[in-house]
Amino acid sequence: MSSKTSLNVEENVEAALSYVGIFITGIIILALEKESEFVRFHALQSTITFLGLILLGAVFRVIPIIGWVFNTVVTVVALIAWILGIIKAYQGEKFKFPIAGDLAESWLPKVNI
Repeated sequence: MSSKTSLNVEENVEAALSYVGIFITGIIILALEKESEFVRFHALQSTITFLGLILLGAVFRVIPIIGWVFNTVVTVVALIAWILGIIKAYQGEKFKFPIAGDLAESWLPKVNI
């Protein structure tokens, strides 16, 4: 992928950056990028994925013992998703995470920050 975005960055690099700072860079890039649907998809998927996992982890943290075990699982899943998101976006793939990818795809035309 060698086309530039509205931020004058390569699409694959900007898409990968949307995962680097978990949902924070996802929101920032979603707000700034106006042209590339590829980048906007990854930015929205990053935002949905990591906000969802953070909220899920917060719920599990308040449940003694078994909640802590589930929170550890959520943390491992988040780490894997983070690495996978960066790699797949950098490779130029529109890789969809379960649930979050479908949500991002369906919400993308409606999201105008």
